[in-house]
Amino acid sequence: MLELTRGTLKEPPLLSPIVSVCITIFFLQCAKVVTDTPMASGLWLCQPAPRCGDHLYNPLEQCCDDDTILPLNRTRLCGPNCTFWPCFELCCPESFGAQKFVVKLKVLGVESRCFSSPISRNCPRQRSQV
Repeated sequence: MLELTRGTLKEPPLLSPIVSVCITIFFLQCAKVVTDTPMASGLWLCQPAPRCGDHLYNPLEQCCDDDTILPLNRTRLCGPNCTFWPCFELCCPESFGAQKFVVKLKVLGVESRCFSSPISRNCPRQRSQV
Protein backbone atom coordinates (compact mmCIF):
# COMPACT_ATOMS: atom_id res chain seq x y z
CA MET A 1 0.00 0.00 0.00
CA LEU A 2 1.38 3.40 -0.91
CA GLU A 3 0.95 6.65 1.05
CA LEU A 4 0.78 10.08 -0.51
CA THR A 5 2.93 12.54 1.45
CA ARG A 6 3.26 16.13 0.10
CA GLY A 7 2.92 15.04 -3.48
CA THR A 8 5.36 12.11 -3.32
CA LEU A 9 4.65 8.44 -2.96
CA LYS A 10 6.13 6.81 0.13
CA GLU A 11 6.23 3.03 0.65
CA PRO A 12 5.67 1.70 4.19
CA PRO A 13 8.60 -0.23 5.68
CA LEU A 14 8.69 -3.86 4.54
CA LEU A 15 9.25 -5.28 8.02
CA SER A 16 9.17 -3.70 11.40
CA PRO A 17 12.48 -3.74 13.34
CA ILE A 18 11.12 -6.28 15.85
CA VAL A 19 10.13 -8.75 13.14
CA SER A 20 13.52 -8.30 11.45
CA VAL A 21 15.37 -9.05 14.71
CA CYS A 22 13.24 -12.16 15.37
CA ILE A 23 13.88 -13.54 11.88
CA THR A 24 17.62 -12.83 12.19
CA ILE A 25 17.86 -14.62 15.56
CA PHE A 26 15.95 -17.61 14.16
CA PHE A 27 18.32 -17.97 11.20
CA LEU A 28 21.41 -17.51 13.38
CA GLN A 29 20.30 -20.28 15.74
CA CYS A 30 19.58 -22.62 12.85
CA ALA A 31 22.84 -21.74 11.09
CA LYS A 32 24.99 -23.68 13.58
CA VAL A 33 22.93 -26.82 13.13
CA VAL A 34 22.88 -26.46 9.36
CA THR A 35 26.64 -25.91 9.11
CA ASP A 36 27.34 -28.92 11.36
CA THR A 37 25.24 -31.33 9.32
CA PRO A 38 26.47 -33.00 6.16
CA MET A 39 25.08 -31.76 2.86
CA ALA A 40 22.12 -33.90 1.85
CA SER A 41 18.95 -33.61 -0.12
CA GLY A 42 15.79 -33.03 1.84
CA LEU A 43 14.67 -30.50 4.38
CA TRP A 44 17.00 -28.80 6.84
CA LEU A 45 15.39 -28.76 10.23
CA CYS A 46 16.50 -26.95 13.34
CA GLN A 47 17.41 -30.01 15.37
CA PRO A 48 20.83 -31.24 16.44
CA ALA A 49 22.42 -34.02 14.44
CA PRO A 50 23.40 -37.13 16.43
CA ARG A 51 27.00 -37.03 17.66
CA CYS A 52 29.45 -39.69 18.65
CA GLY A 53 32.29 -38.01 20.47
CA ASP A 54 33.25 -35.13 18.15
CA HIS A 55 31.78 -36.68 14.99
CA LEU A 56 28.32 -36.66 13.41
CA TYR A 57 26.70 -39.94 12.34
CA ASN A 58 23.59 -41.17 10.57
CA PRO A 59 21.48 -43.27 13.02
CA LEU A 60 19.70 -44.97 10.09
CA GLU A 61 23.01 -46.54 9.00
CA GLN A 62 25.35 -46.30 12.02
CA CYS A 63 25.49 -46.41 15.81
CA CYS A 64 27.77 -44.94 18.45
CA ASP A 65 29.46 -47.60 20.57
CA ASP A 66 31.90 -46.29 23.20
CA ASP A 67 32.62 -43.11 21.15
CA THR A 68 33.19 -45.23 18.01
CA ILE A 69 30.92 -45.01 14.97
CA LEU A 70 29.99 -48.50 13.71
CA PRO A 71 27.77 -49.65 10.82
CA LEU A 72 24.53 -51.24 12.08
CA ASN A 73 25.41 -54.60 10.52
CA ARG A 74 28.84 -54.86 12.20
CA THR A 75 29.35 -58.01 14.23
CA ARG A 76 32.01 -58.91 16.78
CA LEU A 77 33.09 -62.09 18.46
CA CYS A 78 31.72 -62.77 21.95
CA GLY A 79 33.83 -65.46 23.53
CA PRO A 80 35.57 -68.03 21.36
CA ASN A 81 32.72 -68.85 18.95
CA CYS A 82 29.70 -66.56 19.29
CA THR A 83 28.90 -63.37 17.36
CA PHE A 84 26.88 -60.38 18.50
CA TRP A 85 25.85 -56.98 17.07
CA PRO A 86 27.51 -54.23 19.14
CA CYS A 87 24.92 -51.67 17.95
CA PHE A 88 22.13 -53.67 19.59
CA GLU A 89 23.72 -56.12 22.01
CA LEU A 90 26.32 -56.46 24.78
CA CYS A 91 28.76 -59.33 25.20
CA CYS A 92 28.83 -60.16 28.89
CA PRO A 93 31.21 -62.71 30.43
CA GLU A 94 29.64 -64.78 33.20
CA SER A 95 32.06 -65.46 36.04
CA PHE A 96 30.55 -68.55 37.67
CA GLY A 97 31.68 -72.02 36.63
CA ALA A 98 33.56 -72.50 33.39
CA GLN A 99 34.16 -69.39 31.28
CA LYS A 100 30.80 -68.65 29.67
CA PHE A 101 29.46 -65.67 27.71
CA VAL A 102 25.95 -64.24 27.57
CA VAL A 103 24.62 -61.81 24.96
CA LYS A 104 22.32 -59.14 26.42
CA LEU A 105 20.13 -56.60 24.66
CA LYS A 106 20.93 -52.89 24.73
CA VAL A 107 17.92 -50.90 25.88
CA LEU A 108 17.20 -47.88 23.67
CA GLY A 109 17.68 -44.57 25.47
CA VAL A 110 19.33 -46.17 28.51
CA GLU A 111 23.01 -46.66 29.22
CA SER A 112 23.01 -50.44 28.98
CA ARG A 113 25.12 -52.49 31.37
CA CYS A 114 25.74 -56.21 31.66
CA PHE A 115 24.27 -56.56 35.15
CA SER A 116 20.95 -54.83 34.35
CA SER A 117 20.20 -55.65 30.69
CA PRO A 118 17.87 -58.49 29.63
CA ILE A 119 19.50 -61.68 28.33
CA SER A 120 19.13 -62.26 24.60
CA ARG A 121 20.94 -65.61 24.37
CA ASN A 122 23.67 -67.76 25.89
CA CYS A 123 26.76 -68.27 23.81
CA PRO A 124 27.72 -71.94 23.51
CA ARG A 125 30.91 -73.00 25.23
CA GLN A 126 33.78 -74.04 23.05
CA ARG A 127 33.81 -77.82 22.74
CA SER A 128 36.87 -79.53 24.11
CA GLN A 129 38.89 -81.25 21.42
CA VAL A 130 39.75 -84.92 21.97
